[in-house]
Amino acid sequence: MNFDDGIEPFEQNAEFNPWDRAEQNAVKAFELYDNGRMNEALIAINEALNINPANDRWHFNKALTLDAMDRFDEAIEEFRLALELNPNDIEILNSLAVDYTRTGQYDLSLSIFEQIEKINSDFEPCYCNRIITYTEMGDHETAEQMFYLAQQINERCPLCFYNIGNSFFIRGNYKKAVWCWERTAILEPNHPQINYRIAQSYWNLGDNKMAWQYFIEELRNNPGDKDVIFDFGLFHLHSGNIACAEEKFNRILETEPDNGGAVFYLGEIELNRGNPKNAEKHYRKAMHFNHNLAGPRFRLGQLALQQGRKEEAFGFLASELELDIQQSRILLSIGLMMAELGRLDHAVHCFLRVSELEPSNGVNYLYLAKSLALRGEYDESEQFLDYAIELEPKNPALAVEAARTHLSMGNLQKAHLVLTIARQENKDFSCGMLGFSIRFKTFLSRAREKIRYLLKRFFR
Repeated sequence: MNFDDGIEPFEQNAEFNPWDRAEQNAVKAFELYDNGRMNEALIAINEALNINPANDRWHFNKALTLDAMDRFDEAIEEFRLALELNPNDIEILNSLAVDYTRTGQYDLSLSIFEQIEKINSDFEPCYCNRIITYTEMGDHETAEQMFYLAQQINERCPLCFYNIGNSFFIRGNYKKAVWCWERTAILEPNHPQINYRIAQSYWNLGDNKMAWQYFIEELRNNPGDKDVIFDFGLFHLHSGNIACAEEKFNRILETEPDNGGAVFYLGEIELNRGNPKNAEKHYRKAMHFNHNLAGPRFRLGQLALQQGRKEEAFGFLASELELDIQQSRILLSIGLMMAELGRLDHAVHCFLRVSELEPSNGVNYLYLAKSLALRGEYDESEQFLDYAIELEPKNPALAVEAARTHLSMGNLQKAHLVLTIARQENKDFSCGMLGFSIRFKTFLSRAREKIRYLLKRFFR
């Protein structure tokens, strides 16, 4: 969005009155904005508006300055003030709609875009930007419709290809994302982080060679981009290039020594090297630098549990859960550790959250059932055991654990049935001592019933 000076030329030698000072401040704000000095630009544009609050372009410029400072809620208010003075300005309307999307107010965003369409149906940005809105809403089909509508007006818009590429990336269609972003790079070679986005797609496709090339290309153009350096470090870490990963994280710390993410992954490297004490120092430092960073408490909880510090382990793991973790693998691990600590309510909570993220994960339902059984909720436990086996009927390890859980609840018939079904699904399945235990306990149960019958018969 371009900053609009919103002023008329004036005589250099004219006597300065308040209106002249307002225009001077507006010009100054424009120059400061253009040089990236946003705080000073905001002061200057405020001084102009204090003299003349009826200039819609200056309200617009103030909103753009606030946008550049990521103060979107305040920017929205300024866009609204600008629209009170100029209700049908499609540039102001478009910027307002974009900020509504940024702040998750999608209904308001779409209503503004539709208003723009009524004013000028050939205004391409109102379709291009709606790609983002519908993508964030998860409505990717409509996002594609907006892309094709935008293409009818401007088939060479690099931002349209970039935006629809994001939609494909979120859906896991990385090949199409690459095609779209490569198109963006052709149309606008200097588009921010475009090589980085292509690198991410190739990484997800498992093509590490191409990913590496695009990471290098991005850093060649923008060597100080910390986001790219950080992700390149993760790329090396996952590729097993530990020394390269360590160099990238340390490079970030040279200019930003309190970067919690970089410190955390240096801790991961120390843990991988078998240095838990050094790792713990890094995790504690990362947590200090970024209190809301996911990961350090999880690792500190693991280390505390391994060292027998159970109360401390629980404290770290409970704190990690407060960060609204969305990774099912992490939640599953925390759930298992909570179960080991005897914190069954927290364990059940973790497994239920995993079931929301991965509703077809049979192993998770097994762990949920085991925790419920330990809480004495046998009926619910049995239901989840049935569901786990239904989801993964060919998983012999799951069948054995399910049978063991049924056995712990005294349900011998169900335990025997689970193993029988497992044998039918897996010809080579062997339940070993568990099968013997079930048969033996079944024999004892029947023997007890027989003895009770005989006692009642002969000793009435």
